Amino acid sequence: MSKLTAKIKHEFMALLPPTIFFFIILHVVALVRALMTKGTGISVPSSASVTIAALVLGKSVLIANLLPFINRFPEKPLIWNVSWKTAMYTLVALFIHYLERLWDYWKAAPGFVAANHKLLAQLNWAQFWAIQILLVMLILNYCVIAELARFIGRDKLRAMFFGPMPAKPAGPAVGASGVD
Repeated sequence: MSKLTAKIKHEFMALLPPTIFFFIILHVVALVRALMTKGTGISVPSSASVTIAALVLGKSVLIANLLPFINRFPEKPLIWNVSWKTAMYTLVALFIHYLERLWDYWKAAPGFVAANHKLLAQLNWAQFWAIQILLVMLILNYCVIAELARFIGRDKLRAMFFGPMPAKPAGPAVGASGVD
């Protein structure tokens, strides 16, 4: 396997856990929101937009993990790194989400300032803060699980949740012909 292929596989495997986590959780949030707003005329996000949001959050975690100061408190109790990473991941996710929203307005506006002004003028602030609160709580849950996995090991955490993994069957011994 070439170095490039190994790097791509490593990055993909790093992207998978946060993306799957946010994919499931954001679909649950969308379902709850759809049930709460049924009959009000408020549009709910489609599965495609929720999937894109999960990819954005997964990408946010990857980008934040590249920052040199992200693992700032590895020797302190887990709450330190959980709190710090929650804040950092939230800021990165907020920034990426803002840029994606701004892009939609920028396509129709004559420039950056006009697009930003229109975005801020048309933003539903109550919905914005409700979504931000949910995102912070979801990111917090992800950070708790990720830090536990870092501290006790992924295999041990997986065994704690799903039980011990079956042992791999031993292959034939080298040089054994099976004939006596």
